[in-house]
Amino acid sequence: MRKIIIIVIIIAVVLGILGFWYWQRNPYSKEILKLEILGPESVEAGQEIEYTVKYKNNGDVRLEQPVLIFELPEYSLSDGSRRVEIGPEELGDIYPGEEKTFQFKARLLGKEGDIKTAKAQMTYQPKNLQARYESNSSLTLVISSIPLSFNFDLSSKIESGREFEFSLNYFSNLDHPLADLGIRIEYPEGFEFLSSDPSGTDKTEWDIPLLNKAEGGRIEIIGKLSGELREQKIFKALMGVWQNDEFIVLKEISRGVEIARPQIFISQQINGQNNYIASPGDLLHYEIFFRNISDEPFQDLFLVIRLEGDGFDFNSVKSDLGDSQQGDNSIMWDWREVPRLKFLDQGKEGKVEFWIDLKESWTSGETNALLKNSVLLSEVREEFETKVNSKLEISQRAEASGPDYTITWEAKNYINDVRNVKVKAVLPSGVELKGNISPESESSKFAFDSGSREIVWMVGDINAGTGVFDTAPTISFQVSLSSGGRIINQATIIGEDQWTESFINATAPPIDL
Repeated sequence: MRKIIIIVIIIAVVLGILGFWYWQRNPYSKEILKLEILGPESVEAGQEIEYTVKYKNNGDVRLEQPVLIFELPEYSLSDGSRRVEIGPEELGDIYPGEEKTFQFKARLLGKEGDIKTAKAQMTYQPKNLQARYESNSSLTLVISSIPLSFNFDLSSKIESGREFEFSLNYFSNLDHPLADLGIRIEYPEGFEFLSSDPSGTDKTEWDIPLLNKAEGGRIEIIGKLSGELREQKIFKALMGVWQNDEFIVLKEISRGVEIARPQIFISQQINGQNNYIASPGDLLHYEIFFRNISDEPFQDLFLVIRLEGDGFDFNSVKSDLGDSQQGDNSIMWDWREVPRLKFLDQGKEGKVEFWIDLKESWTSGETNALLKNSVLLSEVREEFETKVNSKLEISQRAEASGPDYTITWEAKNYINDVRNVKVKAVLPSGVELKGNISPESESSKFAFDSGSREIVWMVGDINAGTGVFDTAPTISFQVSLSSGGRIINQATIIGEDQWTESFINATAPPIDL
């Protein structure tokens, strides 16, 4: 009996302790503090929204040492931190019936349809209790739209192995400027990247400057696509912003193309040659050939040629049937004037032609000069490039100094780098070379053959623009006349163009008394 009493006493003590602990921790329901987040159900990406965090003490006990934590959704833009903590110093005690609100502004980033969740948490301690309680709330909204335009300008059919051009166009109608914007592209298998304008950080990524409302741009890409006839290829592109080294996607687009059978074959000749190398001052005769290699005839076609290059004299364009404006860089042929454009049967070939002058010299500052022309016929576009030789120039002058004359040669090179440049001239009979070569640094490059009476100046390598944008190489030497009226014969400058791999030359007229 005594053991039973002891056991009963022990159980009662334990139950008392548990009851006291439970009373200390659970006389208060956390539901008494109402915590909620108020805000819109949907929002445009980048649009500024305001969250309202509201709490109210619906009990009859004062709540002490409150701490409110508010967390913005992922990929938010705000003036402060994404996670905001407000402590007891600012909140103070929450008395029965007391209600307060806090506002938080932000702009949300993400794709259309993305779900964004904001979270709020409040911890506090009811008066006379040691335990801390916690209330939580959240608000979920959806990104309904993105006021950004982002699309492919890409033909639905591409011929295998043929160079083609497409573009990515973008435009912002956001009220807020977008910084740290980027564009990525994923090419299909078989695509060969050739170039882009503007150039990217690599072949697949481009950084876009600050994009304000009503501003946009274009990325133009040139490449080749290989594949089997009627094979489907998918191009994908992403537009987004960088935040903390993470790329946040705003727009994602894709475009399918089909490998198509070639329809029209385009080729050209310049001055009767397939791979003509032009020179400054040339008259260029372009012949554009087009042949129907499809299974169907073509009717009522237009052929357009666009010329690009500093060397073209656009005021000199001549074409019997083509239409061009004075100084314009494009020429168009109409099916009403060219019979083969009116009807191009299967296997048949046509031709258009025009003439244009090259400038005698131009100083764009660019090396490796190219002339470009694109031909657009039906849906076929073909690009052609023509290399241009550099232009060497030699001048010679004579200054009298008593019975002698000082001859000065000056060399210039305009466009491409030229190697192994040399200048030659023959002294007339009755003229004697006296020497006195200057500057001294050029004396080792000077030679004279007494038999042929030929003077040779080994100039060496001359970079593009030498004598045009900087100091020209010069040499001076003295001669004396015993008879005759000619001081020096014609001078010729010769060199090897490194861009065209051709020998080029120029002359300066003789000098007479």
